[in-house]
Amino acid sequence: MVSKEMENIIKLLRKFQESITEVSVETMRAGMDQLATMVKLPKDVKYKPVIAGGVPAEWITTTDIANQYVILYLHGGGYVAGSIATYRDLVARISRVSKARILIIDYRLAPEYPFPAALEDAVVAYKWLISTEDIDPNKLIIAGDSAGGGLTLATLVKLRDEGISLPIAAVCLSPWTDLAGTGESIKTKVELDPFATPENLEISARAYLGATDSQNSLASPLYANLQGLPPLFIQVGTSELLLDDSVRFAERAKAAGVDVKLEIWSDMIHIFAFFAAFAPESRQGIEQIGEFIQKFFL
Repeated sequence: MVSKEMENIIKLLRKFQESITEVSVETMRAGMDQLATMVKLPKDVKYKPVIAGGVPAEWITTTDIANQYVILYLHGGGYVAGSIATYRDLVARISRVSKARILIIDYRLAPEYPFPAALEDAVVAYKWLISTEDIDPNKLIIAGDSAGGGLTLATLVKLRDEGISLPIAAVCLSPWTDLAGTGESIKTKVELDPFATPENLEISARAYLGATDSQNSLASPLYANLQGLPPLFIQVGTSELLLDDSVRFAERAKAAGVDVKLEIWSDMIHIFAFFAAFAPESRQGIEQIGEFIQKFFL
């Protein structure tokens, strides 16, 4: 049963989608920026700009955190939109439930900076944390949503292949793992998903990939060798186009021996945790994220 608050969010998102006469990178960016203006951060949320090895970033903290525990957060937006400002509320809420500092980065966006720019920035930021900031990988988690969830997984694969110590775990919210768009849910969930559309997924994939094959394992981690990855937490809703991106990835990761916790939330939409300022289901989802993280940060 969907709460009235979530129903209102769904109606608002549908209204916004219907108002768009032409889907483009510009409209996607404007939409993400508009979402950011809907939320006012609590007074105890602190944010401090920093340059993480050349990548613009921001430390976000809340009260009662433990400084030794860190989360590297990679925001969503189809690799073409989204920013630190867009995600401060969600990141602050994750900081609160995980009792950890969070570094969120403004990785380079497509089409101005196509693949592998975002991946390069994520890897640089991770290396900066463990070298310059002297963060123990055993006290470090990478997290992300949508494109940022896929980027989280691609970053793990890249770090493993480079022989770099991996974080103790990773968290992915509605991850975009297959830019080839072969998941059945992209067709079957069109009427249910008010956030993502096949058209904006196609435009975003084309912008990010450029001349890169859509099944390149570092762009679409569904096709990667997943052996040796750390424990994963994947949260997804049944009413989203990318449901199969999560389900199929979890299956492949488990088959490769990875410890995976897959949470499938009935009737929830794409990255439903993003709407925690308004909907109780979103806040409950974030509590689950915190429970997973706390198992590694105690």
